[in-house]
Amino acid sequence: MSITRNSIRKPWLFIALCTLPALVLTGYFLIWPAIQVFRLSLTNASMLGFMDPDFIGLSNYEYMFGDRRFIQAFQNTVKLLMVVPAVTVFIALFLAFAVTQSKLKERSFYRTVFFFPSIVSMVVIGIIWSWVFHPNLGILNTLLNSLGLGALAQPWVGQSSTALWTIAVAMIWQAAGYFMVMHIAAIDGISSEIYEAATIDGAGPARKLFGITLPLVKDIVGITFVFAISGTLNSSFILASVMTGGGPNGASSVLLYYVYTQGWERGNFGYAMTIAAVTLMMAIILSVFGRMLSSRQGR
Repeated sequence: MSITRNSIRKPWLFIALCTLPALVLTGYFLIWPAIQVFRLSLTNASMLGFMDPDFIGLSNYEYMFGDRRFIQAFQNTVKLLMVVPAVTVFIALFLAFAVTQSKLKERSFYRTVFFFPSIVSMVVIGIIWSWVFHPNLGILNTLLNSLGLGALAQPWVGQSSTALWTIAVAMIWQAAGYFMVMHIAAIDGISSEIYEAATIDGAGPARKLFGITLPLVKDIVGITFVFAISGTLNSSFILASVMTGGGPNGASSVLLYYVYTQGWERGNFGYAMTIAAVTLMMAIILSVFGRMLSSRQGR
């Protein structure tokens, strides 16, 4: 009881006691591993000499920026980051607006259907979309052929121009429903009187979406955008592994997949940690930039 009374008398002590477990877990499972990543990136750690690597300074970083495969994986990751988060968040916002504003009795059913992909394993998602894009047995090419558009049929996951974007489609399909639920919670907090007044003034769905909904939920949109950035970096590795194997010829390789290739397939742990360190810094910078941008728009 004495600890509780002292904690009540000293708010900062009570706050420290409440946050200490979370800080310890965060430090042990997030901050300490990140420190180890940067430490190993300055060594020549390998599968044979992992326990006692030699310090080589910035040699891995110098080699990395001349590595054609790294540059290709970096460019592919940037392409995904430029497209997937923005498209995912917009589709999620559109679905949330459509579900909340429609008068269909099946709204709960549609919420469940749209949300379902987000609870499915990413490996299963990759397998499903691999079959969708299969050149001979895939649903997409079969549909195109049945519609007389066989000329548009492609070996989607087997050619350099489309392999990366098949991964993007799978990521958007998987994540849109999850962010839709977050947007629905924000939209439900908007007074229905505002939409009723807009309807009386003759506003259509598009005007309601961009003139009312988006300005009032922009803070949540900013948060979901940051989550989408992180999700794109993480899920791209799994989908690249399952759907394309980083091919053809590295056309769908992303940074985390290249980390796996260098670390576990080739045993170059020091170089793999160098790529991981760059990926981590990219994620931090993009997340901070996304939050700053959303906060500035919210003022």
